[in-house]
Amino acid sequence: MATTTARLEARISPETRELLRRAAELQGRSLSDFVVSAAQDAALRVIFERELLQLALDDQQRFAESLLAPAEPADALRHAFARRRTLINTDSPA
Repeated sequence: MATTTARLEARISPETRELLRRAAELQGRSLSDFVVSAAQDAALRVIFERELLQLALDDQQRFAESLLAPAEPADALRHAFARRRTLINTDSPA
């Protein structure tokens, strides 16, 4: 299976290049490998944070809607509460 690649170029200051080169060297990686890996990590973090924030906003909306218009309890929940009431009344001192 053939691997395809795409080229990415960026203009950076000599100081930034030296910083990246040094970090790559400390990890025993090539400069290209270090930069690509760091960019991937940053991209995944941004996407995750955005999707998490969006999900949180959607969940907030659903929560508010359920507070304003709660669903009727199911029969199983009614039976569970009735059973609980019976157990609590039986166990409590008279």
